[in-house]
Amino acid sequence: MHNYFITGGAGFIGSSLSKRLLEEGNKVIAIDNFCDFYNPKIKDNNVKELEQIDNFKLYRADIRDRQALKTIFEENNIDIVMHLAAMAGVRPSIENPVLYQEVNCMGTQNLLEEMKAHNVKNLVMASSSSVYGNCKEVPFREDMIVDFAISPYAATKKANEVMTHVYHKLFDFNVIMLRFFTVYGPKQRPDLAINKFTRLMLNNEEIPMFGDGSTSRDYTYIDDIVDGIIKSCNYTLNNKMFMKY
Repeated sequence: MHNYFITGGAGFIGSSLSKRLLEEGNKVIAIDNFCDFYNPKIKDNNVKELEQIDNFKLYRADIRDRQALKTIFEENNIDIVMHLAAMAGVRPSIENPVLYQEVNCMGTQNLLEEMKAHNVKNLVMASSSSVYGNCKEVPFREDMIVDFAISPYAATKKANEVMTHVYHKLFDFNVIMLRFFTVYGPKQRPDLAINKFTRLMLNNEEIPMFGDGSTSRDYTYIDDIVDGIIKSCNYTLNNKMFMKY
C-alpha cells in the first residue's frame, strides 16, 4: 500500500485514477479547486462515492496556494505525487494566457518546492500531446525537439517539463512525464469533442465541422490512461534517479 497525492483529484482523470488506486488498497490524498471552467457540480459528482471511503481524503484548495500545499504535505505521509491539476484547453489559453501561466507554471512550481521541502521525490506528471505543436513527422516520439509551442497551454506544459527536469538534476527527483493524447470515456469533461459529439447525436442534432474535414486526432480511453499512470507510478516507486517522457 502506498500514499498517493493526486492534484486535480476531482477531475475526469483524477477521480478515475483515485477509484482504481483505492480499489487496490492504497490511500489517496487529493486536491482540487473545483473551478468554474466547467460546472463544478460535475466534479462533486465525481468524488461523491470516493468521499465515503476512509482511505480517501480531499482538500478543496488551489495549487497556487502555497500554504495549502504545505499543510497537505505536513498532514500526510506522501509516497508519490501524481500531478494532474492544470488549466486545460488550447483555445481558452489563447483567450486568457496569464491565468494559464499562473495555474500551470506557478502552481507546479509551488508543488515542486513543497515536494523538495518535505523530501518527497517521486513524481508522475501530466504533460500534453500539445507540446508537439505542428510537428510534421509522425508518429511523434519522446526524443523529438518540442521547442515550438503554438498555444499558451502547450507552452506551459513544455515549461513544466523543463522546470521539473531541473528538480530531477538538482534534487534527485524521480520523474515520469506523460504526454496525454485526448482522453475520453465515462466522466469525460463536457467541453471535449467526443462528449459534445455524443450529446449532439443523442439529440439528433448536426455535428459542426471545421476546415475541410481532412484533419485527424488521436484519442485514448480512460482505462488505458489509468493503467499507464499506475504502471508509471509503480516504476517510479521502484527505481531511483531518472527522468522519462
